[in-house]
Amino acid sequence: MTTDFLPITLKNTANRSIFIAGPCSAESPEQMLLTARQLKAAGIGIFRAGAWKPRTRPGGFEGYGTRALEWLNTVKQETGMLTATEIGCAAHAELALKAGIDILWIGARTTASPFAVQEIADCLRGCDIPVMVKNPPCVDIELWEGAIERLYNCGIRRLAAIHRGFKTTEKNGYRNAPLWDYVSRFRESIPGIPMLCDPSHMGGCRDKILPISTEAYLRGYDGLIIESHYNPDSALTDSFQQITPSRIASVLSSWLCKEEAVS
Repeated sequence: MTTDFLPITLKNTANRSIFIAGPCSAESPEQMLLTARQLKAAGIGIFRAGAWKPRTRPGGFEGYGTRALEWLNTVKQETGMLTATEIGCAAHAELALKAGIDILWIGARTTASPFAVQEIADCLRGCDIPVMVKNPPCVDIELWEGAIERLYNCGIRRLAAIHRGFKTTEKNGYRNAPLWDYVSRFRESIPGIPMLCDPSHMGGCRDKILPISTEAYLRGYDGLIIESHYNPDSALTDSFQQITPSRIASVLSSWLCKEEAVS
């Protein structure tokens, strides 16, 4: 595959790496703004939050949809941060574009559906918007590659991959096993694509975020996307793997210190 990828974002910080953080789910305007203000103070330039939340079984909190997109815009207006959210279908993509969301990402379950990815790619055809693609839950690198290719073939050049780990039957201490060496082959097959690590979904608990982030740095990743909430224990989704903005600051400090050491 060709490698004429463009930067996924006009970085609004002085950092060379890409740091994205915010709550798993957009729960309220107050939760969004309080978390965003603290994250900006910690050095984060891109705020993430889920407007739509795919749940394994019905009855769980599935997000506020278009209302949440309005809250993301409020965050952007009040903090100057760029905004990012997950899209699961073409209808989500259309609504996010209309709302002025800056960066989109395709979640793991959607990556596993070529039909859904193609519909999203067709919807975004001709749009100059960054799109990030998470690896599928199953250990199938071709599905991941195929999703990237579908977007690329529709003219999307601001692309990035997100490594969030894989479901396996082995007990390994991770929510989703990293399989670092396996992902190295994916990176070789699509050279030049920016690679972010999602230590929140990979580790599945707060204490694993820093060591996973350190490993991602050592493996040459381009940045991190981390779930952060001003009060993680009260979060409506994935409370166990979200960290406070103050702990985000520690993760960033560790990463940036390593960057400076090799500059």
